[in-house]
Amino acid sequence: MPFLPTGIIKGMGRTLKHAIGTVFAGEADTVQYPEQEKPRPQRFRGRHILNVYDNGLERCIGCSLCAAACPAEAIWVEAAENDPENRVSPGERYAARYEINMLRCIFCGYCEEACPTGAVQLGYDYKMIDEQGTPNDWTNRDNFIFTKEMMLVGPGEGKADPLNVLLQERLDKNPDHDRVW
Repeated sequence: MPFLPTGIIKGMGRTLKHAIGTVFAGEADTVQYPEQEKPRPQRFRGRHILNVYDNGLERCIGCSLCAAACPAEAIWVEAAENDPENRVSPGERYAARYEINMLRCIFCGYCEEACPTGAVQLGYDYKMIDEQGTPNDWTNRDNFIFTKEMMLVGPGEGKADPLNVLLQERLDKNPDHDRVW
């Protein structure tokens, strides 16, 4: 009985089938990247953003729960006391210094889950640029440390909370439903 490399023949057949399907059947997922972007799922975890309230106060109260929840130890928070005349956040404290080392971050989302005020979120953006659209110089390791000023977004510019979206959909379907789940 002659030796037939059936595994290689099956593998090459699958490769040829995929190549023909891509070329002739239009199954390609290729997009022209800078002009077009693939849609990202609703629960996509991209670059970190820090939200503010509608009145302009920062949501971050400097509790450091996000830093405690981070398995990669990529977050550093230094809290300071709020000045009654010049408030930064609605709480007693605020984050005087908030930094994320993006070389250590694994985009797990634990910081987002741990935040009691919804200040830190993993947004939809996957490009490593700041909110002002300035690309960083990636030749220096210090440029991978994102500061609070680089991550702050204006009111209403953050990612919608999926639970609030689901609750609103339920209320739209049944307006008489109470808000308690």
